Amino acid sequence: MQTLSPTGFLTIGASDLEYRMIGPAPADAPTIVMLHEGLGSAGLWGDFPDKLQAATGAGVFAYSRAGYGASTPVKLPRAVDYMHSEALDVLPKLLDAIGFRRGLLVGHSDGASIAAIYTGAHQDHRVEGVVMIAPHFIVEDISVASIAKIKAAYETSDLKAKLARWHKDVDNAFHGWNGAWLDPAFRNWDISEYLAYIRVPVAILQGRDDEYGTMRQIEIAQEECYCPVDVTVIPGAGHQPHREAPGATLDAVQEFANAVLRVDGSQGRAA
Repeated sequence: MQTLSPTGFLTIGASDLEYRMIGPAPADAPTIVMLHEGLGSAGLWGDFPDKLQAATGAGVFAYSRAGYGASTPVKLPRAVDYMHSEALDVLPKLLDAIGFRRGLLVGHSDGASIAAIYTGAHQDHRVEGVVMIAPHFIVEDISVASIAKIKAAYETSDLKAKLARWHKDVDNAFHGWNGAWLDPAFRNWDISEYLAYIRVPVAILQGRDDEYGTMRQIEIAQEECYCPVDVTVIPGAGHQPHREAPGATLDAVQEFANAVLRVDGSQGRAA
């Protein structure tokens, strides 16, 4: 365990992972660990982590997985089980390294899938709940179609330049994610088996107009989970509800976090 600066790098295995730490350290308060999407990074969360910290009083820890942001690039092509590797190998080491004692996992898209695998595979008493924003448990036709479309946009539009603001090696970030999802072998990717083993409350947030997944993902969670599943469908939002409907998204995550972490509402601080 090391003392966490507001920003810095953690060495996990062969990778240096950039991070942001907002609010109290894991030794001093519950911590919300944020797991970004397939093209995300610690920085691409924007001010959502800051607002979440202010709303809950918990510490908020956001990091960029290898291949993203300023973290160490990865060898391409990525294996189709890359999310399993992140959940089963990297995340346990990272939680230990930051001195995680209790709190939540909050994941978006790929990050939500990683959170689902982790909480299903590890009966980690430190994790008291998990928030999944636009999760994937199986591969749908709409997912593959949208990911093929964004590949064309990356090659022909200013998308690459926009993403390069957030990733030191933008080609590594993009092709690592896009190549794995468009690999024909990825069509068989299915993590629904992990859901039955989650033993903590789950909140799922889904944009009603999500272009990467349908309500089938929520149905799978409701069918497979034995734990409580709180579902919030956000109108007017697609795959990025924390950017497209930040108020509604923050309200839903804050309410779940405060309930699970037993926050004193009069002070807005986690107990």
